[in-house]
Amino acid sequence: MTAPLVDLSVHHRPSGLSDQVAFGFTKLLRFCADTFFAKRYGHRAVVLETVAAVPGMVGATINHLSCLRRMCDDKGWIKTLMDEAENERMHLMTFIEISKPTLFERFVIVSVQWVFYLFFFGLYLVSSKTAHRVVGYFEEEAVISYTHYLAEIDEGRSPNVPAPEIAKRYWGLPDDATLRDVVLVVRADEAHHRDVNHGYANELGGLPIQAVAPCPPHAALEPTWKAAA
Repeated sequence: MTAPLVDLSVHHRPSGLSDQVAFGFTKLLRFCADTFFAKRYGHRAVVLETVAAVPGMVGATINHLSCLRRMCDDKGWIKTLMDEAENERMHLMTFIEISKPTLFERFVIVSVQWVFYLFFFGLYLVSSKTAHRVVGYFEEEAVISYTHYLAEIDEGRSPNVPAPEIAKRYWGLPDDATLRDVVLVVRADEAHHRDVNHGYANELGGLPIQAVAPCPPHAALEPTWKAAA
């Protein structure tokens, strides 16, 4: 399986207070990540993918409850956001196999997850448009980070270790797949989430919806009741 090409030039130019807040918040978190992790991209991925898996589940939950109250169709948003959360969780499970998190990093993961979950839940209730714009900008930064990670691998500063089994099963990678192959498909996933969330923010703001980057094919994680049926 070959990872789809990623357009690295995609950037939503902030317009209005909502976008400015979302962009500024994202840049603040990017500064914190750069300061804390420097070029330890594997460890950065472990912590940041924990955060990245939160927005999709929050958005799906709030939209689910909203549709129940309003007795209306969700236009496919709930499943899309749940798939995003699941996909980000698989990123986390993959990078845990590559970069074993330290006890301190595990503590950071637990702390950051609780703080970010409560913050994002509140933000989504106040302004779902701003919340989706935040995620769009998060994913823009993720594409940049994984591009830097690829450069580290290609230039020999990060070892191009074999891909974990979980990654080969999930993305259908060949038996001889390496970390570089994993980073390519993860980056393509992030580009897809970037465009989906900017699209949702645009739709909520009455703006045109741009093209969405293709998502790499991956295995569907079936619920246990289907296996038992």
